Amino acid sequence: MKMEIQMMKIADANLKSIIFDLGGVILNIDYQKTISAFQKMGISNFENLYTQAQQNHIFDKFEMGLITAQEFRNYIKLESGINITDNQIDMAWNAMLLDLPSKRIDLLNELSQKYKIFLFSNTNQIHLNAFRKSIGKVHNNPLLLEDIFIRTYYSHELKMRKPNSNGFEHILKTQNLQPTTTLFIDDSEQHIKGAQKLGLQTYWLKAKDITELF
Repeated sequence: MKMEIQMMKIADANLKSIIFDLGGVILNIDYQKTISAFQKMGISNFENLYTQAQQNHIFDKFEMGLITAQEFRNYIKLESGINITDNQIDMAWNAMLLDLPSKRIDLLNELSQKYKIFLFSNTNQIHLNAFRKSIGKVHNNPLLLEDIFIRTYYSHELKMRKPNSNGFEHILKTQNLQPTTTLFIDDSEQHIKGAQKLGLQTYWLKAKDITELF
């Protein structure tokens, strides 16, 4: 019944705008691939530092643009205590980034004709560079999402991250959106709860393809 109610929200005639998460909603990701990649390099405790549900403060700072990519790499080197290169760190860190199915791009283009659509992603410069390079090769446009969405909000550029209220408040205010007519879709429970505190409609995407919701 709960799923049916949320599905009805998506089809609600009063809905005017949708804010999408990126990883796990539009882009396929696998956090375990990054954890495994670092473990194979000899960083056995990486899973204690970073998971989908929680992460060490240094990752939060990186996602908020409070430290540079090089400072992040230097931290990993220091924490690991082993001799690893910047490139090895980037490759392991980006291992979680998978594919962007064409059917999701088609859906976003279709939804953009009916709703105001936006992207709000907790990410960082290393991931964004890798993601743009990847979709540039596959879809021939590294700025594909910037062309589809009215605005893309990346936490390290915004200096705000989910689930904190200020990021949601910034988007609502600058885009003149009403929470009651705005739907937020994310695959992380803590981010959904953060949006709900501000009165947004929400959908917690769990093991489901976004194209099945519309």
